[in-house]
Amino acid sequence: MKTPLLLRGCALLLVAASCTVGPAYKKPDAAQLAPADWHWKLAEPRDAVPKGGWWNVFHDAGLARLETNALACNQNLRAAVARVDQARAAARLTRSQLFPELSLDPSFSRQRVSGNEPLPFPVKLKPVYLNTFDVPLDLSYEIDLWGRVRRSFQSSRAQAQATAADCQNVLLTLTADVAVNYFLLRSLDAEIATLSVTLQLREDSAGILAARFATGTIPEMDAAQAKADLAATQADLADLTRQRAETQDALALLCGQPASSFTLPAHPLAGSPPLVPIGLPSSVLERRPDIAAAERNLASKNAQIGVARAAYFPIVRLTGQAGYLSGEAQNLFRPDSFAFSFGPSLSLPLFTAGRTAAEVKQAESSEQEALANYKQAVLTALKEVEDSLAQIILWNQQAAAQNDALTSARRVSQLTQARYDAGVLTEFEVINARRAELQQERQTAELSARRYAATVRLIKALGGGWE
Repeated sequence: MKTPLLLRGCALLLVAASCTVGPAYKKPDAAQLAPADWHWKLAEPRDAVPKGGWWNVFHDAGLARLETNALACNQNLRAAVARVDQARAAARLTRSQLFPELSLDPSFSRQRVSGNEPLPFPVKLKPVYLNTFDVPLDLSYEIDLWGRVRRSFQSSRAQAQATAADCQNVLLTLTADVAVNYFLLRSLDAEIATLSVTLQLREDSAGILAARFATGTIPEMDAAQAKADLAATQADLADLTRQRAETQDALALLCGQPASSFTLPAHPLAGSPPLVPIGLPSSVLERRPDIAAAERNLASKNAQIGVARAAYFPIVRLTGQAGYLSGEAQNLFRPDSFAFSFGPSLSLPLFTAGRTAAEVKQAESSEQEALANYKQAVLTALKEVEDSLAQIILWNQQAAAQNDALTSARRVSQLTQARYDAGVLTEFEVINARRAELQQERQTAELSARRYAATVRLIKALGGGWE
């Protein structure tokens, strides 16, 4: 009759071990946060999906080389990868608690017992030498009746995934920063090239007006104004040169290179950024690492509620020891030297002065915070996408108007040159027309840099491109 009772007891133990306290995790639905045309759905992070080199849409070999260097040498990225390894190791450490812990602890001791030990009756003893040979196998195991260890592992695993998403965010931010600084550098090259020509024209204009003032054909004010314009252009050129040096140093830091030995040749920015396809689905935002990290953090906090609630229930541990014990080495592994001990222990919380309830409340509040952070991440993503799209649309409109202005300025410069060749206008008027054309070229270069940067920010906002 004992065997059925034992089987029933084992069955009860298995059923209890399958219990897991705490709420089951439900993926958040941010549909109420997104516009109707985004068709948002339940969170399904896809931040780990390979995105390839999104910067290749710009078809710029110089940018591709810098991105490759940054991915290989950036120290912040290396630190983020190390944090991922730490988080995964922590998850494996928690997972190990699901299994029994076995350890082999062999030992040997030699002891001399005193012949003059205090005894209740006078007896003369001789010193005795005792040898102890011990080869025990120790067992320790917590029966996860209420899912405390399983919930802990779920939390650690989700936290490791969140850390991996944070690493992806570092990578995405790094590549976007490289692209923005690269296009800024190239636009500065274009402005410097334009301003260098403008400086030469202002020097010519100042020389002409100085000569006219010397002959008395113009007042001193005109000559002084020409000198002031020349000095202002020299100051602008010096400022642009400083900005280029700082941008180049920023690229050196992003690429993990010493700024003193990092140089990029001048290459003025030209062309237009790639066109953004119409009708982007909301699923592209699932690749955003920050949204994925927020969702995984929420899952981790949800599992922590189960860990906290498990403290209401008793903890059952199994401990045991089996091995060989002998006073002589030659008798150590004989059958009669075998010894064992085995027994469960129970730890039942009776009074905690509200500590467990407070820990449960803390875990539940932490989950609510994580849920709010997730929703905030979704709202931030939507804002960044809308901002980038608006900037691209409006700056494209501005670029079209700026191109018209540049075309008109170039036409005015051509007509002025033709009238000068015909002897109708003076050289000073030709210089002024050319200077106005160069000013439009500089504004065009500045606007082009903004358009490229807006496209990069959109790619970042979408989690790495739109393909």
